[in-house]
This record gives sequence, C-alpha cells and structure tokens, in this order.
Amino acid sequence: MSKWDGIDEFIAVASAGSFTRGAKAMGMSPTHVSRSIMALEQRIQAQLFHRTTRTVRLTDTGKVFLERCERIAQETDEAIALIGEQGEPQGELRVTCSTAMGERFIAPIIRGFAMQHPRLSVTIDLTNRVVDLVGEGFDLAIRTGSVSDPRLIATKVASRTLYTCAAPIYLERAGTPVTLEDLEAHERLVGTSPIWRFERNGQEMIHRPKGRFRCNSGHAVMDACMAGLGICQLPDFYILPHLKRGVAISLLEDIRASDEPIWAVYPQRRHLLPKVSAVIDCLQNELGPAMGRSD
Repeated sequence: MSKWDGIDEFIAVASAGSFTRGAKAMGMSPTHVSRSIMALEQRIQAQLFHRTTRTVRLTDTGKVFLERCERIAQETDEAIALIGEQGEPQGELRVTCSTAMGERFIAPIIRGFAMQHPRLSVTIDLTNRVVDLVGEGFDLAIRTGSVSDPRLIATKVASRTLYTCAAPIYLERAGTPVTLEDLEAHERLVGTSPIWRFERNGQEMIHRPKGRFRCNSGHAVMDACMAGLGICQLPDFYILPHLKRGVAISLLEDIRASDEPIWAVYPQRRHLLPKVSAVIDCLQNELGPAMGRSD
C-alpha cells in the first residue's frame, strides 16, 4: 500500500461534503471510497471526518490535513504541467496585495492575465496585513519596502514615488513648511505607514507623523488633505491627479525620498512554476504603465 493511497478520495469527499457525491465525482463506488479513507485514517492515526447518518464534516485535524493535501495535489498537477504542457499557466493562482493598490491596479491586471489563460483559476486576497505566504499557501504577494524573509524571493515589478503635499487652503492658513523640522508645527494626516520617508545627500531621513486624523485608507487621507485638514504623505497614484489640477501643492521636494520599489514576492519553491513566472512577466510589463510610470 502506498502512503498516498486514500488522499484523492479524502479530497473528493471533503470537497463534495458527502461520501456518495465524492465517490460519484471520482467514478468509484461509495464503499471503495469509504474503505480508502478509513485505511488512510488508520495509517495517520487520526480521524478526518465527523460522520453521522446525515452529515459528513471535517474534524479540526481533517481541515489542516485537507489544506496540505490540496496544496500537494495542486503542485503535483503543476509539476506535470511544467513538463507536459509546455509551461502553460494552469491550476490555482493565489495572490495577496494591499487593498488600495490591489483594487486599483493589481486586480485588473491579473483579471486580464486570467482571461488570457483559461486553464488558470485566480484567488486575490486584498488585505493590509502582512500575509505569511508559505504558511497560508499563497503563490505571490505584491509588496513595497524591504523583504527579509529568507524563504521568499523578491522581483521588482515597478516603482512608486512618495509625495508630501497639502491643499492651498491649508497652506494659506498654516503656512508652508520648508524644512523637515517645520512639520512638527503642522497638522499631519496619518495613513497606513507610521513613518514618512525623506532623503538628503543619499541619506534617508525618517519623520514619525502625529496628528488628530488617522485612517488606513489612502483615499480618505487624500480627501482630508484636500479639505484642508493638514499635510499628508502618500504614493504618487493618490496625489498626482490633484497636483496636475493644481488643487494640491507638493512640499519639501528638495528632500523627497528616492523612488520606492514594488516587489513581486513568492516562496522559493514556486519560482519555476509557469503560473508564477508568467504573472510576474505580466506585472513587469503592465504595472508601471498602469500607474502612469515608464519604469
């Protein structure tokens, strides 16, 4: 008996929520499927399902085991695809990104990518928390800043500029800061980042803003800035439209920080999968132009 015996049956029953439906999906008898899963449970010495005459539910152990088995099955399919399908992206692609960038740029790009590859299914999780790609089974994350996890590989796909700005109505009332130290006397609007970045002669300088308005939405912070509530620092895609219309004023340009890279981050063991390499190529080609940049 192989150590893999019963895993396909287990996945089928868990997905279908029924031994009968799982067996039908596999083209096997319910008796065969039931015996295979019982033998699997005996081998791993754990119960995978709560069984009653009416329902079949995964145990807590079964839920954890299912997640790992599905990942193994998916990566097995992908390994076969890598050899037998000439590198055509297929299977499930799981991507995570911050909410604002994801909604505005990443989701539309990956939607187009999925349309080009009909054998691929896509899950996009937009969240501002730092997702554990390896532990939670994600293929790819779009991130800014540094990547220090040794389990991950980071490939640059675009870059962005951080602008510090205010509305004319605020500057008329409160004056215009001309040095980093001047910011301490101003109302500062705080977004998701706890620090503002600046640079002088190649040396990074950090400002930790404090203010009476704080929000984890860049759009809300920009709206507050336009209403004259204070000064903000945000990525270019929030601010540039307002600068171009003259309704926002860029501040402290002589110490603006260097452009910040945007990374495609992925677990090392997935770096050769066709779906990962292809979507990274797509992001490198499309993300910069979508954000109004040529790099």
